[in-house]
Amino acid sequence: MQLRYILALLSLLASFLVPALAQAHLQDDADQLNAIMDEHFEALIRRFPLTMGSNRGDLRFNDKLFDPSPQAQASWLVQIADRLERLQTLDLDSLTTPQRLDAELLIYNLQRTNQSAQFHAEQIPITTLSGPHINGPQIARFSPVSNEKQIADYAARLEAYPDVIDKLIQQMRLGMASGRVPPRVTVEPAIEQTRALGDESYANNPRQSPFFKPMTRHLDSPTVGRIERTIAKGIVPAYQKLATFLENEYVPAARASFGYSQGVDGIQAYNNALAMHTTTNLTADQIHQIGLDEVTRIRKLMFQTIARSDFPQRQSLQDQALFDAFTTYLRTDKRFYHTTEDQLLMSYRNISKIVDGELPKLFSTLPRLSYGVRPIPAYASANAPTAYYYPGSLKSGMAGSFMANVANLDQRPSYDAMALTFHEAVPGHHLQISLAREMQSVHPLRTTYRYSAYVEGWALYAEGLGLEMGEDPQYGLYTNAYDDFGRLNMEMWRALRLVVDTGLHAFGWTREQAIQYMAANSALTAHNIKAEVDRYIGWPGQACGYKIGQLTILKLRRQAEQRLGKAFDVRAFHEAVLGNGPLPLPVLQTHVQRWIESQLSDL
Repeated sequence: MQLRYILALLSLLASFLVPALAQAHLQDDADQLNAIMDEHFEALIRRFPLTMGSNRGDLRFNDKLFDPSPQAQASWLVQIADRLERLQTLDLDSLTTPQRLDAELLIYNLQRTNQSAQFHAEQIPITTLSGPHINGPQIARFSPVSNEKQIADYAARLEAYPDVIDKLIQQMRLGMASGRVPPRVTVEPAIEQTRALGDESYANNPRQSPFFKPMTRHLDSPTVGRIERTIAKGIVPAYQKLATFLENEYVPAARASFGYSQGVDGIQAYNNALAMHTTTNLTADQIHQIGLDEVTRIRKLMFQTIARSDFPQRQSLQDQALFDAFTTYLRTDKRFYHTTEDQLLMSYRNISKIVDGELPKLFSTLPRLSYGVRPIPAYASANAPTAYYYPGSLKSGMAGSFMANVANLDQRPSYDAMALTFHEAVPGHHLQISLAREMQSVHPLRTTYRYSAYVEGWALYAEGLGLEMGEDPQYGLYTNAYDDFGRLNMEMWRALRLVVDTGLHAFGWTREQAIQYMAANSALTAHNIKAEVDRYIGWPGQACGYKIGQLTILKLRRQAEQRLGKAFDVRAFHEAVLGNGPLPLPVLQTHVQRWIESQLSDL
């Protein structure tokens, strides 16, 4: 009897203990996940104190800079591997749906970092688009200086910057030793830009240096002298040293070939770049063909738009002759170009305010952060793209910035302005990135994610939303045929990227071949085409994210429209696409398809 009693008691205890233990395991996995996310978020702020810290309102490391040394990189990869190993021990099935998404995204990011590490991008830290000649003066933009403590922090950052340049040179020497060097065309222009920042005039008058710019409103600060001495004795000599290294050692060692697959890491490096920037498994062949198909489709629309313009020869010419004559007209007629920098900037600002008033029609949630239109600084404009976006921060008191290139005004056509504003400001980068950073119901780590295919795909998709704004039911805000051609020209530009990027890096195209192909199929100006091709050479795979991302979002929208019919709500669709922040494209597809099912179930 006693044994039977004991067994019954054990059975009763088990009925309580097993669920309790299971629940404890569930909670333990969720707690571990949250702890790892906390750890990684903190590590990112420490590793990237400028962009992940100061720019986001966390000023604990406001006097620190990124450490690019080989030792710091090795330590970072050890940390990544450790977190990944711990994440892979978690039982993902035990997590809630939001927790599982958190885990899967972090695993994806860490795996991509691990996979990419073998190609040592840190050993090629300088191109025409990035490096100390571009990023150095931007320290000022991301360093708030609203009080004496912050001014002193900024001074400390400037004092540390010469050491950063030394470590970048160390990385480049490691690259040279292993044969891992950039194409010469992507790094040679950096010599002149670097020399400009190390000009002796800045040593004689530090207040003229771009590094002094934040202090123009704080000339009475006791730290002014310290900053002037640092510019004269530290910053200027560091840039002089870097320019000499680039000219005498690095550029002579750079390779004459253009393709990433022609470098020491071969086609595997380019395949990795495509996977990273598109977040897909599409091959170079597949991406190339998608590009060719899109070029054909967009050209047909371009001819339709030419037909509704006032171009004098629109009826007397046909096919390529018409296209060539029309694009020559766009590239050369003064009606399409501003004569002053202020006129160009004002055109972007006017468009921005018009679009601001249209946003509630398409979006139920808008960002709190404002944005402005600003010129790209002169020291960076020569080899910079037409425009780009800098995120801001409410916490740091910095608005988002649509950065517009005002150099070479005869290469900045007005017919691109509307689509370009949609892309860089709203409803493109500023709207999407600010909403992602302002997400409240997710771990703060999630607000830091950025996937090229999603971010740039959304911005390209946003260019087309101009057709749904305004009063015209067919053309929206693109009622002017030239503005509409500009929209198509911008989309063609992204389609051409698929062809040219893969052509250069996988199929042996020459730089001239890429330039000619883009010129024959777009109205892009000669200056922009050359700058863009050099960008693709120096940033393999990145240009492919735009069109792949846009096509994915458009496909998802068509699915939603077809399945939901009259119940389709464009504002709800945009909420579904934007509400979780940036996602890899396969994850975005799954999420939106689940959203469609949930909408159907509510009908």
